[in-house]
Amino acid sequence: MQKSEKERVVAELTERLQGAETLIVADYRGLTVTQIAELREKLYEHGARFSVVKNSLTKRAAESAGVEPLLALLEGPTAIAFLESDGDPVAVAKALDDAVRTETITLKGGLLEGAEIGADDLKQLAKLPPTEVLHAQLVGAVAGPVTAIVGLFAAPMRELVGVIDARIRQLEEQGESAEAPAEEPTAEAAAEEPAAEEPAAEAEPEQTEEEPVPEPEQESQ
Repeated sequence: MQKSEKERVVAELTERLQGAETLIVADYRGLTVTQIAELREKLYEHGARFSVVKNSLTKRAAESAGVEPLLALLEGPTAIAFLESDGDPVAVAKALDDAVRTETITLKGGLLEGAEIGADDLKQLAKLPPTEVLHAQLVGAVAGPVTAIVGLFAAPMRELVGVIDARIRQLEEQGESAEAPAEEPTAEAAAEEPAAEEPAAEAEPEQTEEEPVPEPEQESQ
């Protein structure tokens, strides 16, 4: 590759890195040319452009674009899925995860709305329902003011995932607290407390019965 061609590629990669807040990096060494074309077409349907890149040129582009987290991922055969502004990161992660299951590629990590994510994060992202379905489910699952729900839909994807996790933990805690009264022997304890007071109440009549005993003896004297 001539110097002018390298500079053109670096400039193009720099522009794409600057414009993509979400991208996924993969090791494609198990893919054939035909499989790369098929995967590229599938990802394009979900709003992502899948490109095989040269590490040395991509490192230069990443440094120029100020995307330092990408540098550590540029080892071995590398391909990057660049998400467009209207792309679906969940669907893209699912498509790539399906390729991982066939042992044709390995996910390295990437960026989600500008935040660095690892391979495990991508697997968790792939388990989520599609974005449209997720939003629809949240309408019935999230109990809160309408303004809170509207704000949730407007939040970035990473915040949306965080809110969902927090909501799940909250529902689990509420479920545990709701079950706790049924497990505690509250009724038995309430029954035992009056029982403990009953002997004291019985003891009082005994004392009143003993007190008048001397009085008849004094009258007899």
